[in-house]
Amino acid sequence: MTDFLRSLFLQQDASWGLVSLEFAAVFILFFAILILLRSRRSIMMAYVVAFSLFFAYKASGTLMLLLPATLLLSWFATRGMSHLRGIPRRIALALTVIAEFAPLAYYKYADFTLLTLNHLLETNFQPLDMLLPVGISFYTFQAVSYSVDVYRGRFPSTTPLLEYSFYLTFFPLLMAGPITRAETLIPQLHEGNSASKRDAALPYQGLYLILLGILKKVVVADYVAQFTNWVFDSPTDYSGFENLMAVMGYTLQIFCDFSGYSDVAIGLAAIMGFQLKENFRFPYQSLNLTEFWRRWHIALSTWFRDYLYIPLGGNRHGRLRMYLGCLVTMLAAGLWHGASWLFVLWGAMHGLGLIVHKACKPWLDAIPNTGWVRALSWLLTFAYVTLAWVFFRSTSVENACLLLSHIAEDFSWDYLVPFVKARTAWSVFAIVGFALHALRGHHADSLKKTFVRTPWIVKLILTIIVIQFAINVSSQGVAPFIYAQF
Repeated sequence: MTDFLRSLFLQQDASWGLVSLEFAAVFILFFAILILLRSRRSIMMAYVVAFSLFFAYKASGTLMLLLPATLLLSWFATRGMSHLRGIPRRIALALTVIAEFAPLAYYKYADFTLLTLNHLLETNFQPLDMLLPVGISFYTFQAVSYSVDVYRGRFPSTTPLLEYSFYLTFFPLLMAGPITRAETLIPQLHEGNSASKRDAALPYQGLYLILLGILKKVVVADYVAQFTNWVFDSPTDYSGFENLMAVMGYTLQIFCDFSGYSDVAIGLAAIMGFQLKENFRFPYQSLNLTEFWRRWHIALSTWFRDYLYIPLGGNRHGRLRMYLGCLVTMLAAGLWHGASWLFVLWGAMHGLGLIVHKACKPWLDAIPNTGWVRALSWLLTFAYVTLAWVFFRSTSVENACLLLSHIAEDFSWDYLVPFVKARTAWSVFAIVGFALHALRGHHADSLKKTFVRTPWIVKLILTIIVIQFAINVSSQGVAPFIYAQF
């Protein structure tokens, strides 16, 4: 028993995450104590901060110390900057942002930079082979957004250290976001019991999102990933039809994986009494790339829009400046996802796609908005997004090109029936996954409201069914979230 408790609370665990059974057991204990502390705001915040640091330690080990270090640096530097005016204030902001980005740049891009220099200059710099602290990209972006918002006067500089600590370390957001602004989370700390009285259904909405996220991640994404990984690792071992199915599978997998995590994170926050913004809004229904980025990973896309694209000029300084802003922003978004030229290529594809859409928009707006036009717009957008995912997922440009050429040269519908027979469960999950994505927003909202209105016994039964189903499907354990590596 002592060894079990030591491993549960003191040892780092690579499988630690929001959908692990170990986390569920610890969270139940944490939440039971949290309920008793809700009326004592300062103690409650300190308790959540302590648990969040414990969560970070379980996921990252001693590298979690970067989180409180970033926290203290960001809070003190931003507060100092807020007392300055004019050029000194701008310089202080620049130094603060550089300091906030420094750990991320070092841990995430040092090896990439050394390898690139080796290739360009024919040097022999040795890679550092560093582990990436879990969640560093997400809490770094939250720290930067806070500093910039204080500089712009959008958020007060008087936020107490405890409240800022709660915001930056909030454990549902640590592993893979969604990136949350201070203006969304910190004001809710002052609402107290009034928030729960105003929206008594919030915890039940949270439970619904958690169950939905488990189904997306553990059931659909992890199961679909098994076949997808085999094909992407060795595309020539499979037919062109199977290669295409793997591409479609990854398109579904990455959505279910990341949106599933977002659902669980937002759901946990809701159970605790905090309402976060949605991060996905049926992105594969988009009719163009601009719409896609308003629906996909909304927290990240709005962050880049507000803190990079608009400062670069946005739509205010002519078309050429706007096109350059689109390209630079998407290249940065690609590089944010990982230190690899494949991610840069993926970002470039989306940047160029956005430029083409914006350039053609005057002519596109003149086309009648008929059902056939909308269907064609959706098909072109979905096909382009899916094509870009090939480079996002592949291990090399050569491997991506090999997979695509194999689809083009060895594709035949004769493989359809044998494929469905051989991989019936995979086919069912893929079809159901894409079919459910075709739901409209009001249908999803109605389903959530129906769950909230059901008696508690029905909620309990549904919870048991979902958890048991997830356990049965994930017999080999839950795979790490894709976005946890970013």
